[in-house]
Amino acid sequence: MTKTVNHWIGGKTVEGTSGQYGPVTDPATGQVTTRVALASVEEVDAAVAAAKAAYATWGTSSLAQRTAVLFRYRALLDAHRDDIAALITAEHGKVHSDALGEVARGLEIVELACGITTQLKGELSTQVSNRVDVSSIRQSLGVVAGITPFNFPAMVPMWMFPLAIACGNTFVLKPSEKDPSAANLLAELAAEAGLPDGVLNVLHGDKVAVDGLLNHPDVAAVSFVGSTPIARYIHATASANGKRVQALGGAKNHMLVLPDADLDAAADAAVSAAYGSAGERCMAISAVVAVGAIGDELVAKIRERAEKIKIGPGNDPTSEMGPLITAAHRDKVASYVTGAAAQGAEVVLDGTGHTVEGFEDGHWIGLSLLDKVSTDSDAYKDEIFGPVLCVLRVESYEDGVALMNASPFGNGTAIFTRDGGAARRFQLEIQAGMVGVNVPIPVPVGYHSFGGWKDSLFGDHHIYGNDGVHFYTRGKVTTTRWPDPADAPAGVDLGFPRNH
Repeated sequence: MTKTVNHWIGGKTVEGTSGQYGPVTDPATGQVTTRVALASVEEVDAAVAAAKAAYATWGTSSLAQRTAVLFRYRALLDAHRDDIAALITAEHGKVHSDALGEVARGLEIVELACGITTQLKGELSTQVSNRVDVSSIRQSLGVVAGITPFNFPAMVPMWMFPLAIACGNTFVLKPSEKDPSAANLLAELAAEAGLPDGVLNVLHGDKVAVDGLLNHPDVAAVSFVGSTPIARYIHATASANGKRVQALGGAKNHMLVLPDADLDAAADAAVSAAYGSAGERCMAISAVVAVGAIGDELVAKIRERAEKIKIGPGNDPTSEMGPLITAAHRDKVASYVTGAAAQGAEVVLDGTGHTVEGFEDGHWIGLSLLDKVSTDSDAYKDEIFGPVLCVLRVESYEDGVALMNASPFGNGTAIFTRDGGAARRFQLEIQAGMVGVNVPIPVPVGYHSFGGWKDSLFGDHHIYGNDGVHFYTRGKVTTTRWPDPADAPAGVDLGFPRNH
């Protein structure tokens, strides 16, 4: 019998009442293994109401109480790494090692939240005028919501709710309906750690649930990670409703390889960054920009490495890359490869016909490598979100930077070089929010913040780190004047000498 994933509201599993369900597929077999309840507007209201009720006490709870829960939560997540990773593999398809890496990166933000006491310290200026002091504090917002993508069903939620609840907010998470189970396990473990009922709620659904959260008057802020068109919609809709918004969109991440670079290191980096997690990550390198005469040698080295990658089910320890999330997405990714030659590219590797013996109905695609790609081609302009790497050729560093800065996206980027001066220029001149120097996927550690520029981010705040704390709190400044006790009215003796 097909398993059903229901909502988690008010500290317990709540069966869906809308009558609407979405299919959840094992990408390795193509079989529907689970159905997920899709929320109605009434169920959105119930989840927000549970969060609002919990905020009445959680919002005024002590920092010691919050951090005690988070420390216990961190220990439980650590103990259940394999369980969370197994759910990710079963519904997303990524190999177990990738899934474990995802959990580890999410744990970084839980650890950051455990130290929230230092992040929430205020400021005080004394004697700004005669007997006048000014203090600044940060306070929680109330009910906040997170809308997260299919490609990191545990990590991206953990980029949001641990910091939000550490700051004193309550949270409604709307995960992807394509791989929903990991989110429920995260919430169940939080309850086991002692998180009060209603502080973290998981609401499953589609556009009805998303729009319900964006339009709900009791939701103060919305965090989102997904594609650029949806990020733009989330930002516009929630902002129009007076909400604070951080909406992270898509990407077309470039890697500039200078003639002096270690080409073996660059090829290793390009293969791992382009094809890891089957290319389904917003920080994947999807465009390598080769400078000068190194292009042929670099492409040959990338091809040599890519041909050795073993593709198979994510629960097979020998697999290095798994399937794509759905058959429809697999077909869309393949269309960019099959149409590449007609748009001027040289197809060095074509992975569109790949299958895995014994798993013929899985959502398989092999690794594709396109050389001499034009900036006018669809394979370059669109975020493919699959294992397709484009190589572009330029004559100089300046040409490469100009090409990259002309992209409407500005998420992550990298340069490979031995020249410190060139690297320094690049990090200042490139128009992107995250830069790697000989590091292909420059995702910041938890105590820095993640976010892009241009069409890769809508809103003023990056996610997690200091920006995350600021996003989930608002500032308040108090100016205070107290009379000196020595100036008390006549007849009141406070034991202070009189001023003369």
